[in-house]
This record gives sequence, structure tokens and C-alpha cells, in this order.
Amino acid sequence: MAKIDRLERIDQRRADLELEYHATLAAALERTAAGKPGLFNHRADRRERAAVAPVVEELRGLGAAIDQLRGQLMIAPFALHRDFFDARGPVAPSAVGEPKQARKWLDRLALEASAKPAS
Repeated sequence: MAKIDRLERIDQRRADLELEYHATLAAALERTAAGKPGLFNHRADRRERAAVAPVVEELRGLGAAIDQLRGQLMIAPFALHRDFFDARGPVAPSAVGEPKQARKWLDRLALEASAKPAS
């Protein structure tokens, strides 16, 4: 029984951190969609990087904590975290801009939220 309680606490902590990750990412995406570049690190601009560094580091920390808890629960790594960090970095000149990319990510988050069963 103690192991079940411990696993339930770990799973609840994971769920709480995932909600925090979603909220943090959504807020950053809203800022980017409104025209504040840097979140996707498309350009090598130090000022842009410095402006978004706190939120990027917060997302890294949350993602690492979530993946550690998921590992304890023997479930797949947090795909949203991996996908977001895979989407960051330099792009071809013909790629969509950060505001459009942020809007697509916000649409993805909304779609995922609507697909989740009610608690």
C-alpha cells in the first residue's frame, strides 16, 4: 500500500509540473506571437537570447524534473518538452517567423488541452 501511495504522489507531482510547464510555455508563446522574438532562437541575437533566457531555463528545469518523475513511473518522456526544444534554433530564411510559429504552437496546446478527458 505504501508503494501505491508513493507512486500516486509521484504521479500527482508529475501532473502538477506538466500543468506548470504548459502554463509557462503558453505565456511565452503568447509574448512571441505578439511580436517579441527570441523564444525559438531563430537568430543569433544576444539581446533576444538574454530576454528569453529565464523562461527557457525554467522550461528546461521543469522538463528535466518531469522526465525524471516519468522515468520513476516508467512512462514515456515528456514529448512536448522534447518537441519544443527540437523546434528551437536557426532556420532557413524561407521559414515562417517566430510569431507565426508561436501561434501554431498555441494552436497545438489548445488542441491537446481539448483532447484531454475532464478530471
